[in-house]
Amino acid sequence: MKRVPVFNDLKRIGSDRVTAIGIGTWGIGGYESPDYSRDKESIEALKHGLELGINLIDTAEFYGAGHSEELVREAIREFERDDIFIISKVWPTHFGYESAKKAARASAKRLGTYIDLYLLHWPSDSFEKIRETLHALEELVDEGLIRYIGVSNFDLELLKRSQEVMKKYEIVANEVKYSLRDRWPETSGLLDYMKHEKIALIAYTPLEKGSLARNECLAKIGERYGKTAAQVALNYLVWEDNVIAIPKAGSKAHLEENFGAMGWRLSKEDREKARRCV
Repeated sequence: MKRVPVFNDLKRIGSDRVTAIGIGTWGIGGYESPDYSRDKESIEALKHGLELGINLIDTAEFYGAGHSEELVREAIREFERDDIFIISKVWPTHFGYESAKKAARASAKRLGTYIDLYLLHWPSDSFEKIRETLHALEELVDEGLIRYIGVSNFDLELLKRSQEVMKKYEIVANEVKYSLRDRWPETSGLLDYMKHEKIALIAYTPLEKGSLARNECLAKIGERYGKTAAQVALNYLVWEDNVIAIPKAGSKAHLEENFGAMGWRLSKEDREKARRCV
């Protein structure tokens, strides 16, 4: 079995260490329905990311109606499983004690393995459903199907309420939209709170669907480091100790560029300049 190279730019999720940049799979294998047209290319891209040394893959049952999870299974087949950290998520329509357990088992079957971090994908209108789901996930930790519990798209108030109802385990991550252009985790107090609580903030859409990669101001900052605009935008996020970014892994070239956002840090002055670029 292949080993995932150990890279030195690592963040903590629970007691595990993961690369500061992960591999996002939204759109890989389809969006709200399966798309099999680019399966081979997608699998090769995911494998390439692992070969580079990116050890974190983010997926969900909603992505491609589960097909993205199937592609992750194929991509990791040749690698040591313990070298890889896999995130998946339960969609709100499957919230509830029994349905969440069923959804997690279905995701694990598609992935062909246990799930390192299982997230509630979006808030529910019913907090009771959130409570039931979190308690179901705690039992799944005891069963060994999942290792850690987290949430996604939870604001500060809902994160705190969710923490309060946990019986045995802690919420170790909250995956939210966060980018240089959309800095609401900073302005809302969510980022500071999560830093204090040692909760990982996993940032999705960190490049704003590619628009930040085309930002000339960020590109000019990057010239001083031999980096691209996209790498500056990603580095801005992972500069914070508890922030992990998961840009979409669209191709091998994108993965290599994402990988190059790690292993260095913007100066405080350039980080402040980057804020003014958008």
